[in-house]
Amino acid sequence: MTGHHTPADAALVRAALEAARRAPETGDVPIGAVVVAPDGRVLASACNAREALGDPTAHAEILALRAAAVAHGDGWRLDGCTLAVTVEPCTMCAGALVLARVARVVFGAWEPKTGAAGSLWDVVRDRRLNHRPEVVGGVLADECAALLDDFFAHHRIV
Repeated sequence: MTGHHTPADAALVRAALEAARRAPETGDVPIGAVVVAPDGRVLASACNAREALGDPTAHAEILALRAAAVAHGDGWRLDGCTLAVTVEPCTMCAGALVLARVARVVFGAWEPKTGAAGSLWDVVRDRRLNHRPEVVGGVLADECAALLDDFFAHHRIV
């Protein structure tokens, strides 16, 4: 269901974990994302900011994709780029990374309730779409899941 992960993929998820650790300061769920160029240069890093910005679309992936598009300099296209995120993307984020033409998505923890990269849905590899990125899931899954478990153990989400 997922591609093979490399030590570089693990390093990307570690970078996403560092971004995620900034989120608790805002009260947001600690999810982080990093976008890297084909040459490995970090284009953008972000954490969830729905609470901080009062924006329902301010997921880590969306914020990182927006910033990466500016940094990459090819308009909205992120051809050849990799998005790494601590948790399997939701349908909104999966749709956005497909539309941005991201080449690969690498993520940590699987999300069976809302995941759209192979768990609940598989938006990113839907054959009806004209772009299907490579998907590598479960990278540092335990560490990524532990960050979320700790957050939810100390925060009541209403």
